[in-house]
Amino acid sequence: MIRNLAQGIRVFTSNVFLVDGETTALVDAGANFDVVPKVREFTDSLDAVYLTHTHPDHIGNLDGIRDAFDVQTWGYDTGNLAVDKRIDDGERVQIGDDVFEAVHTPGHKDDHLCFFSRGSGVCFAGDLVFANGGFGRTDLPEGDRGALVESIDRLREVVGDDLTELHTGHGPSVTTRPSEDLELAARAARTR
Repeated sequence: MIRNLAQGIRVFTSNVFLVDGETTALVDAGANFDVVPKVREFTDSLDAVYLTHTHPDHIGNLDGIRDAFDVQTWGYDTGNLAVDKRIDDGERVQIGDDVFEAVHTPGHKDDHLCFFSRGSGVCFAGDLVFANGGFGRTDLPEGDRGALVESIDRLREVVGDDLTELHTGHGPSVTTRPSEDLELAARAARTR
């Protein structure tokens, strides 16, 4: 089961997805609220924290999570103190009961990853794309619109026709025709 622990929180934070199963994990840590009690509502332990990228709104709660659960974080850039273990492009990781492929998708930030499970059709897209054709900003350091467009196209190619759920770094998840939202984002990123 995938739960957004940041749902209803009224501070600047990313979504924080708790995924139960064989590997109980968080996808992103959020910021500016105490996520630990929210995790404890559902589990007493975490096996891993997977980071889509290391912007402050996605990693601000990491110290509290590490202290409470003695858990390591996985991401693309081990040069960042938020990342304990590196995940390479194309590497497969267990999140919940499914195996996910890590897809390096720079453009919003150089260390950005999406995670896609062909078996379940679930994609954690971080800040690459959002519901209704939204896409990640490129006006921050390391932002690059051309790279973002290429990354969206690459994700579209990876997911093909298998995408069933799109869980984004901000806003609502897309569980009805998520490929349409991905296609809208690809078009919008080229024109805005």
